[in-house]
Amino acid sequence: MGIMRKLDVDEVLARQDSGELKRRLRARDLVGFGVGIIIGTGIFTLAGVEAKTHAGPAVTLSFVIGAVVAGLAALCYAELASSVPTAGSAYTYAFATLGEVFAWIIGWDLLLEFALGAAVVSRGWSGYLANLIGLPQSWFGEDATVNIGAVLIIAVLTVIAVVGIRESARVTNLLVLVKVAVCVLILAVGVFFVKGANLSPFIPPAQPSAGTGSVLHQPVVQAALGLGQSVYGIGGVLSAAAIVFFAYTGFEALANLGEETHNPRKDLRVGILGALAVCALLYIGVSLVLTGMVPFTGIDESAPLAAAFDSVGMHWVGALISLGAVTGLTSVMMVELVTIGRIGFAMGRDGLLPKAIGTTHPRWGTPHLMTIGGAVVIAALAAFVPISELSDMVSIGALSAMVIVAVAVPVLRRRRPNLKRPFMVPFSPVLPVVAAIACFYLMLNLDVMTWLRFAAWLVVGLLIYFTYGRHHSRLAQR
Repeated sequence: MGIMRKLDVDEVLARQDSGELKRRLRARDLVGFGVGIIIGTGIFTLAGVEAKTHAGPAVTLSFVIGAVVAGLAALCYAELASSVPTAGSAYTYAFATLGEVFAWIIGWDLLLEFALGAAVVSRGWSGYLANLIGLPQSWFGEDATVNIGAVLIIAVLTVIAVVGIRESARVTNLLVLVKVAVCVLILAVGVFFVKGANLSPFIPPAQPSAGTGSVLHQPVVQAALGLGQSVYGIGGVLSAAAIVFFAYTGFEALANLGEETHNPRKDLRVGILGALAVCALLYIGVSLVLTGMVPFTGIDESAPLAAAFDSVGMHWVGALISLGAVTGLTSVMMVELVTIGRIGFAMGRDGLLPKAIGTTHPRWGTPHLMTIGGAVVIAALAAFVPISELSDMVSIGALSAMVIVAVAVPVLRRRRPNLKRPFMVPFSPVLPVVAAIACFYLMLNLDVMTWLRFAAWLVVGLLIYFTYGRHHSRLAQR
């Protein structure tokens, strides 16, 4: 009892038939949602930024490392999502295996991940839109005092997310078709402009950073070993891998849709693993083409892909890439808003957040209060906080959630050995343990300041839990 009390797995499974959330999604919708949230800032912005600042052409290797770690975590998500399909994903898995306080921490982390992720993407969307149709940078650019474009797109997508999950899926699938077509175009045209000289040396030699050298801006691993602040080399590749992991975050959003899927025991694993496989191939291919087209030291950090094609005279491709970025980033925000609503709904239903949040709209069957409340916070962040202050926090929130999910797999197998598992992680508990260690190691390659901000977020969350959630929990009322 107390902070270690656990949800009964049978009770979680019984919620599937409550009818609170409407079952309107199929496997193809889940794959669309997955590609919709994964392909976004990572492919249109981060690949170029990390190639220039940390890894050089070896940013492709960083994407491979990120894909492997994400794949290990995805296997764990697929087992738990198909065995215990529910809104709340990692939050609910932790509640059923590790205890209430761990569930709160992971739910709090997930809200951080998706809220900051949506804020980052909305600011990127605003900048690409300004470049595409010539809007004033003073209102839509990264230097705007108040980023009006970011606020407006969050408002529009919130309305769609509240109206219904089916409508959200249709909009997302349409946007996904556009951005996948653009990615294929990048590969098909860009491969003819790749130069071997731009890819050599593939891993640039390590060198001291031109930054301030403050220990707060060093990766935790380098700071702990007293190595000083450096870029490139193997250390740069690993630092880039920890940051571009942001590009893969989002596949776990699908695990929140278990109560809205017609056949969750089959469709969830297809959606999670299928979306991740498609996106990993596109990321690796596009990052290789980008660094092969342009020397990594000359990459334009604001619009890497569009600028790369402009540099070889293919301006029409650059314009299409800007269009693909706008549609691609729109679908990311759409799925993140949907996910925040489901996580908050699950936490409110369990009493850890106000119970009104754990209710659905009587007509649309969506968690409208949490979706709207989350959108207000996202819009405030997007209006005033620069992208550079937000992106690293998304990665550390996602990685911490994945560590707990990996641990939950062998724990649930031990507690409920006879539970029906349509999909099982092979070589358990070895593979889940490897997944947890790999995720934690990537966390250690994020800088000290990111860890301090993350710790502050956790402290605030624990204060809320001990002053409100612990006493209002449904399990505490029994």
